[in-house]
Amino acid sequence: MNNEERYENCNFCLRCGNRLFLTKDREDKIRPICKSCGWIFYKNPVPAAACVILNEKNEILIIKRKFEPKVGEWALPSGYIEIDQTPEEAAKAEMEEETGLIGEVQKFIGYYPGYSPIYEKVISFGFLMKTIGGKLQAGDDALEAEFRPFDSLPPIAFSAHRHYIELIRKELS
Repeated sequence: MNNEERYENCNFCLRCGNRLFLTKDREDKIRPICKSCGWIFYKNPVPAAACVILNEKNEILIIKRKFEPKVGEWALPSGYIEIDQTPEEAAKAEMEEETGLIGEVQKFIGYYPGYSPIYEKVISFGFLMKTIGGKLQAGDDALEAEFRPFDSLPPIAFSAHRHYIELIRKELS
């Protein structure tokens, strides 16, 4: 993807509202820059948090997505990290919002840089979660939420989620 394509919808400065122009910045990289106030648009990966939640039978909790991207497909409970959250706080919030379960981080599984159809790049942080309360029910971004054995999982929508599932599956065997 070239710079014109990458920044085709980045037209106006978020600071002063004037037009942005593709120009070399101080690092000699082509970026949208405001000639009026000097603001530079940096297109960075969007951070997300994903939850691996196991029950007492070591079945994994998956949700059917209610919204894009990948509406109607199965995934781990997950979501974008808000500006005022740590990755761990986002994981706990997404777990409760999408599954009705209250949890805490048991372990950081790892991170996974991947493609996003909306934001181009996402860096996902995976967490093994421990359930400490709540009741299982599909929440705000989920059509369904259910525990499944590892050997009967449907296709999983995101490569990061498949990666975390495989890491935990190997750890359990």
